[in-house]
Amino acid sequence: MTDLDLDDLRAELDEFAQPQKSGSRSPREDRIIAGFEDIQKFVMTHKRLPEHGDDRDIFERMYAVRLNQLRRQEDCVALLTQLDHQGLLTQSSAPEPEDIGDDELLADLGAVSGSQDQNSITNLRFVRSAADKKAAEEIANREKCEDFATFKPLFAKIQQELDAGLRDTRRFERKAEIDKGRFYILGGQKAFVADMEEPTANEHGTLDARLRVIFDNGTESNLLMRSFQKALQQDENGRRIIEPNAGPLFAHANEEGDEASGTIYVLRSRSDDPAVAANRQILHKIGVTGGSVERRIINAKLDATFLLADVEIVSTYKLFNINRTKLENVIHRVFGPARLNITIKDRFGNPVEPREWFLVPAQVIDEVVDRIKDGTISNYVYDPSRATLKKAG
Repeated sequence: MTDLDLDDLRAELDEFAQPQKSGSRSPREDRIIAGFEDIQKFVMTHKRLPEHGDDRDIFERMYAVRLNQLRRQEDCVALLTQLDHQGLLTQSSAPEPEDIGDDELLADLGAVSGSQDQNSITNLRFVRSAADKKAAEEIANREKCEDFATFKPLFAKIQQELDAGLRDTRRFERKAEIDKGRFYILGGQKAFVADMEEPTANEHGTLDARLRVIFDNGTESNLLMRSFQKALQQDENGRRIIEPNAGPLFAHANEEGDEASGTIYVLRSRSDDPAVAANRQILHKIGVTGGSVERRIINAKLDATFLLADVEIVSTYKLFNINRTKLENVIHRVFGPARLNITIKDRFGNPVEPREWFLVPAQVIDEVVDRIKDGTISNYVYDPSRATLKKAG
């Protein structure tokens, strides 16, 4: 082979020269490349450039600002051109909003170092660790839940119980655990842990387990328990949906450790008003008190909420370990269609609309109490036309 042939061959090989290895780059260059790779991954996933706007995800907004900054700096373009297989540095994108500057948004995101001699893009701190990226990817990597019809009724029931006050939510604390069969709230969506593999120790000696998590939008994710925990902790609105209060809701005697909360009372009016007298057997006042029922009704004939008449006690139910206000709201929601619409004047002549009187038979009230006891009340509503409970929906 002649010297000329060797020169030609060397020239051709130079065109395919490999880019610099990471070990020869400065820390600043590594950060720029890492930030650019995040943008490339976004474009690969969403098939579009990141965009600005308050309706966009915070990471997308950051990527959009970052890409604009990279395009403006010749040294960044020179560094990244060989890596830009998608042509991101040459594509045009939407202009940035005028109400917030690049540096301001990046600073809000923790992306600016504060150095006086470098601009916002050259000293990126908002480059997540490999562990953080892996956790975020696991949470985001969802697919359609093919058997969602099995889980949809569970989500509906949970929502009914939340609306009825039978369940509540609590902030997902750092020490909170993930359990199979429990519900959580992540990113504004309810999540159900449908399955959990046997926990094993990871490389750090921490117990971890693979989960099957179903979301209420019909998707599911197969992720690690620790990733799910971390996402719930980092989400400022991450919640765990707690079980109905333990212990008896109603009993004649409390068990050891139960805290008394009050009493539900069912009353019947002795008023001589024709409308009341005509419906006396089915017109009941249903309320909750934290004190003595007898003391509560002692001045009934002077109180417009008692229809300015004496009353008789039909039944009472002692409460333990329960929020009285929420329980009262549950009862009044169920019997709302049968509420007595009446306006009377109190002893000072002021109009009053009593809100706790309902045209409902006593036996139906007993049934509602039983369904509150067993946790099924959220599935029922009262049908005034038949004077019975019926399945909701």
